[in-house]
Amino acid sequence: MGRITVALVVSSWVIPISIFVNHIVPQPYMDEIFHVPQVQEYCKGNFRSWDPMITTPPGLYFFSLAYVASLFPTVQFIQPTSYLVNACSTAILRSTNGFLAVICSILVYDITKKLKPSLDDRKATLYAIVLALYPLHWFFTFLYYTDVASLTVVLAMYLMCLKKNYLASALLGGVAVLVRQTNIIWMLFVACSGVLDLIQSNPEREESLLSESKDDRFASSSRGAIISSNLKKRRSGNATYTTTGSVNGSRQFRHRDRSSDLFGEIWSISSVAWHLKWELLVSFSPFFALLVAFAAFVVWNGSIVLGAKEAHTVSPHFAQLLYYSLVSCCFMAPVHFSTSQAANLARSFWQNRPVSFLLSFLAIVVGFLSVHYFSIAHPYILADNRHYPFYLWRKIINVHSSMRYLLVPLYVYSWTSIFNILAKAQKKVWVLVYFLASAAVLIPTPLIEFRYYTIPFFILVLHCHISNDRMWLLMGLLYTSINIFTMIMFLYRPFRWDHEPGIQRFIW
Repeated sequence: MGRITVALVVSSWVIPISIFVNHIVPQPYMDEIFHVPQVQEYCKGNFRSWDPMITTPPGLYFFSLAYVASLFPTVQFIQPTSYLVNACSTAILRSTNGFLAVICSILVYDITKKLKPSLDDRKATLYAIVLALYPLHWFFTFLYYTDVASLTVVLAMYLMCLKKNYLASALLGGVAVLVRQTNIIWMLFVACSGVLDLIQSNPEREESLLSESKDDRFASSSRGAIISSNLKKRRSGNATYTTTGSVNGSRQFRHRDRSSDLFGEIWSISSVAWHLKWELLVSFSPFFALLVAFAAFVVWNGSIVLGAKEAHTVSPHFAQLLYYSLVSCCFMAPVHFSTSQAANLARSFWQNRPVSFLLSFLAIVVGFLSVHYFSIAHPYILADNRHYPFYLWRKIINVHSSMRYLLVPLYVYSWTSIFNILAKAQKKVWVLVYFLASAAVLIPTPLIEFRYYTIPFFILVLHCHISNDRMWLLMGLLYTSINIFTMIMFLYRPFRWDHEPGIQRFIW
């Protein structure tokens, strides 16, 4: 069990299904009609060509050029240009994502082992295989879209940060941004995780620095707190706080001080960060340089997107964050919608009253305001019946004027459940950083696209403490069922439009 097993299992479905898809749908479809001709121009050596309808940078195309050139390394030296032109067929270009999907599954395995060192290989293998089946990731493995490449490079960047190779992580962050611009947010998330990891990787030094910065009264109380060993558990009040993995480093320790609340954690981390400012500045300067370069690009380009700017204007779509929470919980239904989780949330709610009542009330109010004032119906989702969000919008969200408001309590439950599960394994400040990163990626996006949820979903699942194998097996069964349905619909339920020639197919 391990990397080789994960790679073999994922390859066992990637190869035959890719052949099947290319046999039935040999021509470019949907966004492929823009991506495939563009990379074929690059294969001809025409790097000045650019389709103004393409919104993302050419990172995926460069991956494909390297991938195609590596398939038959001896032939390319004989007739390099004609070789690349002939090799850059739709099927070969799609196989780029198949190859990257295998790499991505190995990265998931490595990250899982890094975040949870005590996890045995069998479980880590199971987790990696189940996540490789995640429907949005799985489906676009067989088409030439940017999603698989984007996720793969972001996970590679994150893994390098977990290994404290910050220069390599920042370089991979640059590659991630070259694949999709919004990955600049995940680069910042990774950098923040690295900062938290560096601060907390040496708890003895953290305690010493905190003691120096506190007043005498607080210092005396903090000196009474003892940093536990990796296996020793401590409690603060009624809650236990654990730090593992990225923000957590490879160590696990429990810490009792003012970090028992969110503001206390922020104060503690800020205090230590100030004492380590020069070390942090040197370690994370590559990330800062990348951020400055990206800001300069946005100013020069006049927008974050490259083409079709009128259809991808930045809009305050706060409801998008609500949709994400519910969709994520549905894809983790055995975890979030189990009786044990509902009972756990109810017990926590009752124990923390009246604060729980106040926070729930505020969350519901914010939810109502979000769906009332910041719920955007993009022209694409209203007119394009090839996408599943089109039907979810018409049949559920907008089936009645009151439905969008009736769903608000479910959105609030979803975020509450997500926070609850993350808080069992992560510091509260890490959960806050994750929420802010997800919000920064999703809120400006006017179009409801479940593909945009893939990266935050993977980060969510990787950092949840789901040790029950039965839950993972149920999730795998759920994903497999959805994948079979969506692929059958895509391949065997084509239809035609009256206003446009050609065969149309259902797609995420």
